[in-house]
Amino acid sequence: MTEVDPAPGAEAQPSYPRHWEADVVASDGGIVHLRPILPSDADALVRFHASLSERTRYLRFFGHYPRIPPRDLERFTRVDHHTRVAFICLLGDEIIAVGRYEGLPGEGGPGDTAGTEGSDSAEVAFVVRDSHQGRGLGSILLEHLAAAARENGLRRFVAEVLIENHQMVRVFRDAGYQVSRTFDEGTLHLEFDIDPTERSLAVRDSREQRAEARSVHNLLHPTSVAVIGASTDPAKIGHAALSNLLRANFSGPVYPVNPEARSVRGVRAYGSVTDIPDAVDLAVVAVPAAGIDTVMDSCLAKGVKALVLMSAGFADAGEGGLVAERRLVAEARAHGMRVVGPNALGVANTDSEIRLNATLAPDLPGRGRVGFFSQSGALGIAILAAAKERGLGLSTFVSAGNRADLSGNDLLQYWQTDPATDVVLLYLETFGNPRKFARLARRLARTKPIVAVKSGRHSAAVPAFAASGVPIDEASVQALFEQAGVIRVETLSQLFDTALLLAYQPLPAGPRVAVVGNSTALGLLVGDALLDEGMELAGPPVDVGASAPPEELAAAVAWAIGDAGASGEAAGADALVVVFVPPIAVPGAAYARALREAVARADKPVVAVFLAAEGVPAELAVPREDGGPGPGSVPSYPSPERAAAALARVSRYARWRSRPVGQFVCPPGLYTEQARELVERFGGGARTELSDEQAVDLLACFGIAVVDFRRVSGADAAVAAAEELGYPVVLKAVGDRWRHRTDLVGVHLDVGTSGGVRRAHADIARLTGSGEAYVQRMAPKGVSCVLEVVDDPSFGSLLSFGLSGMATELLGDRAFRVVPVSDQDAAALVRAPRAAPLLAGYRGTEPVRLDALEELVLRVGRIAEDLPQVRSLALDPVLASAEGVFVAGARIVLGPPPTRRESGPRRI
Repeated sequence: MTEVDPAPGAEAQPSYPRHWEADVVASDGGIVHLRPILPSDADALVRFHASLSERTRYLRFFGHYPRIPPRDLERFTRVDHHTRVAFICLLGDEIIAVGRYEGLPGEGGPGDTAGTEGSDSAEVAFVVRDSHQGRGLGSILLEHLAAAARENGLRRFVAEVLIENHQMVRVFRDAGYQVSRTFDEGTLHLEFDIDPTERSLAVRDSREQRAEARSVHNLLHPTSVAVIGASTDPAKIGHAALSNLLRANFSGPVYPVNPEARSVRGVRAYGSVTDIPDAVDLAVVAVPAAGIDTVMDSCLAKGVKALVLMSAGFADAGEGGLVAERRLVAEARAHGMRVVGPNALGVANTDSEIRLNATLAPDLPGRGRVGFFSQSGALGIAILAAAKERGLGLSTFVSAGNRADLSGNDLLQYWQTDPATDVVLLYLETFGNPRKFARLARRLARTKPIVAVKSGRHSAAVPAFAASGVPIDEASVQALFEQAGVIRVETLSQLFDTALLLAYQPLPAGPRVAVVGNSTALGLLVGDALLDEGMELAGPPVDVGASAPPEELAAAVAWAIGDAGASGEAAGADALVVVFVPPIAVPGAAYARALREAVARADKPVVAVFLAAEGVPAELAVPREDGGPGPGSVPSYPSPERAAAALARVSRYARWRSRPVGQFVCPPGLYTEQARELVERFGGGARTELSDEQAVDLLACFGIAVVDFRRVSGADAAVAAAEELGYPVVLKAVGDRWRHRTDLVGVHLDVGTSGGVRRAHADIARLTGSGEAYVQRMAPKGVSCVLEVVDDPSFGSLLSFGLSGMATELLGDRAFRVVPVSDQDAAALVRAPRAAPLLAGYRGTEPVRLDALEELVLRVGRIAEDLPQVRSLALDPVLASAEGVFVAGARIVLGPPPTRRESGPRRI
């Protein structure tokens, strides 16, 4: 447990676990800082108590209690962070809420307290300053107190609440726990177990989503904006930021802040943000890093809700800048403020009621229903220009730069419930909290497609990046995207190709694609591209002829897309690609109009490739009120290959979305508490490789049996073990270097007699120079597989599955899934390797029990999730057959558990 100690020379205060300190988003989108109380908080606690109304004090203390007596003040502020825990919520230096639990006496007698034998309960209570009630602070305190109590060995909370204290009763009622209630003379006695339940976790996630979405909403819907560093010099970024806000005709007032100018661009300027007479929601900061401290002081004094920090010179400038950046964010959060940046391009909202362009880009794309998050500030202007050129309308745009505070995860929370956004685009360089990203993306992608570019795919091969210490594992990233349903692309061109199709066309119902064109060669080219992408052709390409007029093209398209054509039949296609070279004598725009009209009522996606044609994209767009393209517009691509690739990506996403939502099922026969006790006994958090017997015992707690074996020394012991286990048996060399060779020189199978055992043992002894060997009962013959828990520095634990063999290892034919895994993840994992058809009855062989393999994956997934000390685990080999799966070997290594912020109470 990492603890915080007093600074040298400071008054001695009890240390507390560092991970208990957190910044949390309240229900109104503001930030509060939560930490354990300290004796030095006594004066602040007295001020907090004095700020409470008489009624609030009465409801909390069951009486008037006008002031805190010295004895109570000592007890309230000096806690042991074990049997007595108290958390405070801070806004700046002022306490705005307090929550605490006090251990109750155990069954052993009056002297017993929480944490001693027989006691697992504590009384919980909290109080919130009147002006901050209704922000969800009580629920936040309850979550963090329950997490601390579980960490200290408690399992149950009790609370005494006055019946008229409806707000407090609602906090307990809505927390998701199973609460028992009894009444006694106006007092309500509540009791509940604090172990997380499916409902309590769902309540936590729902509150987190609403709070973080509100936080981003506040940023993107300001009623007023100040530009700090607004410059009269057109070459300065402060001038560009102000100009862009004014050019976009922002719906609220814009205040330039420049102490050396009376006005900037004809707008009255102020010497400081504190001189502005009205409230300021958003501050766009464009001053050098050296002047940020002064700016921060004035913004905090003004009560600014959010900062867009365009200034560079922080983490991008080295270690000193990183320290300054962390200090800035900590101070902003302590005062309830969100920060975008530093080094950010800015934020934008194209809503006609907002018209916010707080970016350095002079022109934004038109209004649309696509949200875009870019981690790179430098690429931001190019990204926006490309979106505008391709006709992709945006709803909102955020470029977070260094991503010191606001991240892509915050935007995923916002876009989930944003009615103005249907498609989400991400440009990512790193993951802040990959496990949280996986959870949020998986949930969002069920209703809104996510397309992502993740740069740095080959960073490990580039010395400048490899030396940065940033762990990058492409297998982890790919597994995360596949599980979450994220459409991954490799370039910005592919990003926009895919986004155009998702923004303006429906999802395909299947993989069958019809092709219409005016050239057989072009039709074949499109067909090849579609088949290369794993799509299917709905019949041969239709060739309308090189000189066909627009009406003939429209008729062929109507038939191919499924409308009744001249033949009275339907093509049965799920999508359509139209590839066309307009005749020289007829403008391409006429064919584009004919195509658009032919598919206007189609419920299947249509994409177009018009080669050597002018003005086609504009003719294929259905105009909205603001002039941009709207739903029903036909995406146009410069080549057949790009059209086919975009359609294939969207088709794969549609297939993922049509699958059942995976359930995080818990297989029967798990003994998790017993397993945790074994882990502590075997080595706890120390780096330890378990013995064979220890690995077998630990796996048994999760219902995983290893085929019976004995480790022996000498031929006589080998014969005795074989007779005890029962023939036939397997003899294996002890060293992995011998057992896992492709020629199986260290393994003797199907040994059925004592003489055979002696001969096999002699061969192994000559090979290894040792008389030690394994004797194991012969499992049913099957396909040999390997299932592993792999330690990933960014993502925590991954599950890896593949078939055994040198070819598999040479080709890297392994599939990965990020923990936790659902039943759908398990099913996909065992079918993902390229060699997986061998499990399903390839060329007439008997299929294996895939359901048994899936259950084994789920059980190993529970080990990775419930025992974070398991840093690596390998079941090798796993023999899969029609009779089931049989684990013939296991290796487990324990180590210090990774930090899992995702599994605890809410925090940023």
